[in-house]
Amino acid sequence: QVQLVESGGGLVQPGGSLSLSCAASGFTFSSSWMYWLRQAPGKGLEWVSTVSDRGGLTYYADSVKGRFTISRDNAKNTLYMRMNSLKPEDTALYYCARSPNGLGRGQGTQVTVSS
Repeated sequence: QVQLVESGGGLVQPGGSLSLSCAASGFTFSSSWMYWLRQAPGKGLEWVSTVSDRGGLTYYADSVKGRFTISRDNAKNTLYMRMNSLKPEDTALYYCARSPNGLGRGQGTQVTVSS
């Protein structure tokens, strides 16, 4: 069955960096566009970033553009998100998904940005 497992979250100070990973299985990862989404406490699910199946196209929400970088390794069936210059407003549960609305997303990994 389709499985997405996020990891790499944690507590970081404002201005710090984190790298998230998403291990995918149960589907043809290399043929799938992939997405990162997040949900902050008390708020709805927010699209963060998209990467095309071969990694040649990437898209970002304005709120993270220039600070976050999405990438993938199709040989390892793994999706990544490098997050730099983190802000308190980036605090959220981060999910990877096969659809931009988050359907079928994984369990998520918590990112907390606080001093």
